[in-house]
Amino acid sequence: MGTVRLQQDRLKWAGRAAVAAWGAFDIQLVIYASLLAGMGLLMAYTNSYEAGVSPLASGSTFARGLVWAGVAIIAFLLAASFDYRWLKTFAWPLYFVNIGLLALSLAIGTGVGDTARWVTIAGMQFQFSELAKVLMAVVLANWISSREAQISGLFTILGAAALIVPPVVLVAMQPDLGTSLVFAAMLVGTLFVSGASLRWLAVGTGAIIAAIPFTWTYVLRDYQKQRLISFLDPTADPQGSGYHVIQSLIAVGSGGLFGKGLTNGTQNQLDFLPVQSTDFVFSILAEELGFIGAIVVFVLFAALLWRVMLVAWRSDDAFGLAFASAIASMLLFQVLVNVGMTIGIMPVTGIPLPFITYGGASLISTALGLGVLESINLRQVRPKW
Repeated sequence: MGTVRLQQDRLKWAGRAAVAAWGAFDIQLVIYASLLAGMGLLMAYTNSYEAGVSPLASGSTFARGLVWAGVAIIAFLLAASFDYRWLKTFAWPLYFVNIGLLALSLAIGTGVGDTARWVTIAGMQFQFSELAKVLMAVVLANWISSREAQISGLFTILGAAALIVPPVVLVAMQPDLGTSLVFAAMLVGTLFVSGASLRWLAVGTGAIIAAIPFTWTYVLRDYQKQRLISFLDPTADPQGSGYHVIQSLIAVGSGGLFGKGLTNGTQNQLDFLPVQSTDFVFSILAEELGFIGAIVVFVLFAALLWRVMLVAWRSDDAFGLAFASAIASMLLFQVLVNVGMTIGIMPVTGIPLPFITYGGASLISTALGLGVLESINLRQVRPKW
């Protein structure tokens, strides 16, 4: 009887511990992410009308968006249930898997024009560069946390930079300049929040600036140079490199305070603005939902970033701090650049707007990152009072 009673007590305490752990689940993070994903589905809905099909028809942008949202929810829950501490153990294998997937994309990938971004396996398309963002967040967090005492040392900073170089080069060769810049932003943001020496970060920034002439001359392709130049004066080539920016500015400006209403945007429905469900989705959002709709999106992103950084500040270990910082840097950089290019203050680089841009790869990868954040949040040692 004593053994049975002891077993029952153990099960009871295990159950209470599980309830207590899931009681730390950050519901606000989920709410903000879900509302942003909902805004993305609204944009998929209106873009389905632009394509001339019913949003509920099989294969429409909206229907596929619903499917991707369902997959993203599953990915989030699986990542949240997984003990994030195992990621430290598998960080190096994940790094080499990441390099392998990016190399595979370069070898057999397909895309628009001369690009090699999508890999088709069993009839399904995968964009491994999106998954690479989350995997590199794991690798950077593991590197920094294992050298917590030497975070201000030059070796730690150079080592983190060396880790980021292969994926940056492989993605830039696809070519995908936007995603390669996201990796760089994650590196800087993670090192800064983790406490790296500002002096060495400044030296690194100076080295990057000094390398711009070389990059411009030997790395960037002609169309990429035109994109980078066009945001300074899009009217110089209104039918060429400046066309996207001009049409985007018209869409954003015509939305006014409250917008023209869902599916009523002329730039959208008359197909004046290219890639309006992906790179320039914010232009359509501003046109149809107006300044108020744009402000709602900004507030939701700010709230989400706040919750992400709360995970960082509450973390008991350096890995949690560094990983959360990497995800926050990834999200913030993508929002700033994507919105900036639609209003003409940033070059057009093809960076997606998280949750809003149509596409399963970006949404699922972001969901995985947020799921790991929840796993970190759930597994902290908290005071018993």
